[in-house]
Amino acid sequence: MKGYLFLTLSIISEVFATTMLKFSDGFTVLVPSLAVTIGYGISFYSLSLCLKTMPLSLAYAIWSGVGTALTVLVGIVIWHDIFTVYSAIGIVLIIGGVILLNQGDKGEEVVDSLAKELDA
Repeated sequence: MKGYLFLTLSIISEVFATTMLKFSDGFTVLVPSLAVTIGYGISFYSLSLCLKTMPLSLAYAIWSGVGTALTVLVGIVIWHDIFTVYSAIGIVLIIGGVILLNQGDKGEEVVDSLAKELDA
């Protein structure tokens, strides 16, 4: 559970930092530029703490997938980026992929269980 809390903090910090990256205007505006550095620092530190209790593949998939989906939503809300059917499908596929990765260990257990039954 602690790993997921650090992962959540990492995702929020990463989305914040990415948003500030846009406001920094190529690191020419001081406050947003500092916010980028702080946001990414918190994000990577939290991600490293998360990895003490979570597998790298799962944590990184969730971090990048959810971070990407949230960044798309921030772009739509703040900068009025165009939201199309393709955008919606992309977000659904990202979230679906994260869910499938989360279920990966459970699926392996089912396959092992079936294999044992067939051997018996």
